[in-house]
Amino acid sequence: MTVSSAESRNGNYPGKGIGEPVGVAILGKGTVGTEVLRLLAEFSDNLEHRIGGPIEVRGVAVSNLDKHKDAPEVAGIYLTDNARELIDRDDVDVVVELIGGIDYPRELVLEALKNGKSVVTANKALVAAHADELSDAANAAGVDLYYEAAVAAAIPVVGMLRRSLAGDQVQRISGIVNGTTNFILDAMATSGMSYEDALAEATRLGYAEADPTADVEGHDAASKAAILASMGFHTRVTYDDVYCEGITKITAEDIAAAKQSNETIKLLAICERLLDDAGNTVGVNARVHPTLVANDHPLASVDKSYNAIFVEAEAAGRLMFYGNGAGGAPTASAVLGDLVGAARNKVHGGRAPAENPYANYEVVGFGEVHSRYHINMTVNDRVGVLADLSRMFAEAGISLSAVRQEESDDGAHLIVVTHSAQESKLSEIVDALTSHADVQAINSVIRLDA
Repeated sequence: MTVSSAESRNGNYPGKGIGEPVGVAILGKGTVGTEVLRLLAEFSDNLEHRIGGPIEVRGVAVSNLDKHKDAPEVAGIYLTDNARELIDRDDVDVVVELIGGIDYPRELVLEALKNGKSVVTANKALVAAHADELSDAANAAGVDLYYEAAVAAAIPVVGMLRRSLAGDQVQRISGIVNGTTNFILDAMATSGMSYEDALAEATRLGYAEADPTADVEGHDAASKAAILASMGFHTRVTYDDVYCEGITKITAEDIAAAKQSNETIKLLAICERLLDDAGNTVGVNARVHPTLVANDHPLASVDKSYNAIFVEAEAAGRLMFYGNGAGGAPTASAVLGDLVGAARNKVHGGRAPAENPYANYEVVGFGEVHSRYHINMTVNDRVGVLADLSRMFAEAGISLSAVRQEESDDGAHLIVVTHSAQESKLSEIVDALTSHADVQAINSVIRLDA
């Protein structure tokens, strides 16, 4: 039975009608695009029942026709190197963007949205940089913008924030959202590898790209942190708002010191609601940096290339979402989940919950955040050094929770763990320590999860 637009239960956003096909354009045919096409073919009957009408792939846009023309997954499917021609077709209802990058995909996605096409994207960098512009365009056209696959692949964290916790107040989100860095840190912890050796192993196994900069310097995780903060706190947070520090300075000695303290080092994305003394929200912050995590925390046991997101909400309490955060099949699973939602709305009418930055909290700079520091330094081995340095911390208003001194051939290793203090003050004390006559070197500064 076909239901007319006038009979749709969603008059503002009428559907095509049950049984009507949903035309899909796929932009990009890399690892994820290939998996999406495979799953669409394999699950076509099931997807039709879930949607209320069949999905029909109108075409696939690629940059190099010769490279893909003989691929079995595009047999019988229109292949083009003109993405604009494809998304402008009247028989395309949903555009799936899997190109990557920012500028060119932004142009295509905006054009698709303005032309009344719903969009599904796995492009974290695009969403982190331009979520406001894309969401405004989707709202103006009355279409859907989905991006579950942009954060942690198959782990349904975006949908959780958008729907499941829509009636709650999220206080904090912390997580391991980059599989490459988690693999490297786990390899260093379990085998004693150096950072360089662990990176080489990650590259050999395909976990790290030929140029791993976006992963190991934290940029990939920062894009995801911006998305999580925006969704969790109903405030537009962009990539440029996120403090970002990678793992390239983490040494085997740091890993060993963490083990001695019954902790492990993880690259965490942390999104936090900042409160005043009365419990009122004064702003939000998003940051990415190596973090010492107590071994009894659920995130500490996340190994290899897995991802996990830990959410703390006022009513729901503490929740953790765990799974494959990257890879062709897991990412394609998230893309298809979004595609089913967008296609179902095209058939039945209505829209998915849209981004709603109603709270519009101030995005607070990293210097205002409270942190704890684990400082490892080499100092001159003389009587009174510890007292002098402790006095420096006290004069700066920073209290110490632990101090440990170890003898070495070139002086003494002094490990200081602070109580929570303002990040800017902690940074200042580290700068002051570097110029102290008795401090030979600051070996590492790692933050602790509060």
